[in-house]
Amino acid sequence: MVRTKDPAVRQLLVERAARMLRSRQPITLRSLVAGTGVSTMAVYTYFGGMDGLWMAVRQEGFTRLAVVLEEVPASDDPVRDLVALGAAYVANALANPDLYRVMFDDTIALEDAAAADETLNHLVDGVERAQRAGRFRDDVVAQELATQCWVIGHGLSSLVATGPLPRGALEHGAHMLTALLVGAGDEPGLCERSVTRGWGLAGPTVSGTAGAAG
Repeated sequence: MVRTKDPAVRQLLVERAARMLRSRQPITLRSLVAGTGVSTMAVYTYFGGMDGLWMAVRQEGFTRLAVVLEEVPASDDPVRDLVALGAAYVANALANPDLYRVMFDDTIALEDAAAADETLNHLVDGVERAQRAGRFRDDVVAQELATQCWVIGHGLSSLVATGPLPRGALEHGAHMLTALLVGAGDEPGLCERSVTRGWGLAGPTVSGTAGAAG
């Protein structure tokens, strides 16, 4: 009789591997399963070996991010919605710092190589929607502006989630995004209001005006 795989065991190993990597613990089959009640054979059963495990860890990071971005609700303000995607990115990084660190380790292959592009496409769609609404100039290249938004979110997230800066430093993201989007053609006052509403969705540690979000 073939034994059914338990998704909880797979998830346990993925998250434990991410934590161990982040804390720079030596990772072997035995150290990975130590204290979990899971045998070393489980790594082969669920992942085919350690290489497969690391692929799954990296993939899990992008899978969670995709879910978070898909759950960002649309409003009648496309710039607010674009910034809300950035806020969701930051919030996800802070909620999953172990997985976040592994997501951008390109020495590890991805099970689905298109996963990173698919998450960026959420931002590209957001830029195009704002462009159609007349908030950005027609000559703005959506892919480029989306990438610049990603860079701001990624840089701040990396410095806070896995680096030296306190969470309060994330508040600078609103100022940087406002400058970037005004440069893309948005009206300064309107842009500042939209950014404040969208960025505040990442939580009070990001923006002191989070209560204005909605």
